[in-house]
Amino acid sequence: MRTSRRSGRNAETFAAEYLQALGYKIVARNVYVGRWGEIDLVAYDGNMLVFVEVKARSSYRFGLPEEGVTPRKQRLLLRAARAYLSFQGLGDIPCRFDVVAIDMGVSPPRVRLYQNAFGSEEAF
Repeated sequence: MRTSRRSGRNAETFAAEYLQALGYKIVARNVYVGRWGEIDLVAYDGNMLVFVEVKARSSYRFGLPEEGVTPRKQRLLLRAARAYLSFQGLGDIPCRFDVVAIDMGVSPPRVRLYQNAFGSEEAF
């Protein structure tokens, strides 16, 4: 497995464990929804369905991890979430988008959670 893919999986595992410690219930990981994209984590925070984007960096050479969730990336995530909801037969369920940013270049890694990181009102 390529190093970047392995690092990404490690970051997703780290993020899932972090969210579980906060009370989230992880229901899916690395959800591929065909041409609509991929969702890193799908979880419940209480009765709220949460689509989680995990961004990790080992250095700040290319900026902070959360800066990678650009408006274009947000549109792709919204599209993937719509597809997921459709495929799962989930209609009017409350949902939001969280971002977990991880600084992997320090020990222990630093984690920042952005709940409701970007609006879903235009998608649902």
